[in-house]
Amino acid sequence: MSLDAIDRSILTALQRKGRMSNSELSEQVHLSPSACHRRVQRLENEGYIRDYVALLDPRKLCVPTTVFVEITLQGQTEEVLEAFEKSVSRIPAVLECHLMAGAADYLLKVVAENTDDFARIHRQYLARLPGVHGMQSSFALRTVFKTTALPV
Repeated sequence: MSLDAIDRSILTALQRKGRMSNSELSEQVHLSPSACHRRVQRLENEGYIRDYVALLDPRKLCVPTTVFVEITLQGQTEEVLEAFEKSVSRIPAVLECHLMAGAADYLLKVVAENTDDFARIHRQYLARLPGVHGMQSSFALRTVFKTTALPV
């Protein structure tokens, strides 16, 4: 299925405010509520809308520190990659893990309370990951821009 302008408007609006009512959404995209509801259902069924979530404030949850960790593995066999990925997915403070092209094999996005808490996460989890050859951590000083909205 290809997306038309109305589908794109629906997706854009829902990325900004996923809890808006169908009535609000239909007004925003200039459709009747029933037609809007059918389109949203189709977008969900076809996988364009994967899920609805609440975005939480990391400061309120006492994890305002973001650390990006570059991981280099000892090798890149299927077994090494699978063991690493399985283990890293179990670490609660790791929000994202990306297999990379370039100098590092993986890039992790980790949240922590502060540097001491990150040191604990490093000792308790990251240093114990299988197949790791090297690790480099960079602390974000300030988030300048952040969005979860994809360009539609």
